[in-house]
Amino acid sequence: MALQIGFLLFPRVQQLDLTGPYDVLASMPDTQARLIWKTLDPVRSSTGLMLTPDTTFEDCPPLDVICVPGGSGVSQLIPDDETLAFLRHQAATARYVTSVCTGALVLGSAGLLRGRRATTHWAFHELLEPLGALPVKARVVRDGNVLTGGGITAGIDFALTLAAELIGDEAAQALQLELEYAPAPPFDAGDPASAPRAIVERLRAQTAASLAERARVVAAAAAKLAA
Repeated sequence: MALQIGFLLFPRVQQLDLTGPYDVLASMPDTQARLIWKTLDPVRSSTGLMLTPDTTFEDCPPLDVICVPGGSGVSQLIPDDETLAFLRHQAATARYVTSVCTGALVLGSAGLLRGRRATTHWAFHELLEPLGALPVKARVVRDGNVLTGGGITAGIDFALTLAAELIGDEAAQALQLELEYAPAPPFDAGDPASAPRAIVERLRAQTAASLAERARVVAAAAAKLAA
């Protein structure tokens, strides 16, 4: 039977959070990758790309891997009881429970990161702890069957790490070579520890409103978990 891998799809998802790991994991042999949402209606990503679900919550079979990407729509998912219930249901039997970027905040809101080491996008890292997670600043963090990837492009690193778990190191390396994944960015500005201070401060200012909004919904989710 084909390995069942499900990616949560939702309005204003960060496209690369989804499609980066999708390309890696859907390329594995004997694998069925699904795009899952409440309905089969197309949804618009955070940058305008239209994406079409192929599986609904109701019709979704038990998954071997459930993956939650991030995006600006995460703020609406964190308090969404229907989505959180679906994730808890799938996580109960999944081999791996995973996220990319701020998708970790959704896993946390579902109570799936309590006592677990986890990571997320650097700009929202402080929101992990209120949800019971043990924050770790790394591209990929594994704690038991929970794997979380950092911001956006870290989703490819996460997917290759997971692929190695599922099909072995050599097969995962073959996927990496097939995708020619050999990052050589023109700037050393992809991490706040190495980016110029002025650039970091500019990005912090740009994300301040989003951080405040997510902090509000995370606080409400944390209170619900505590209750």
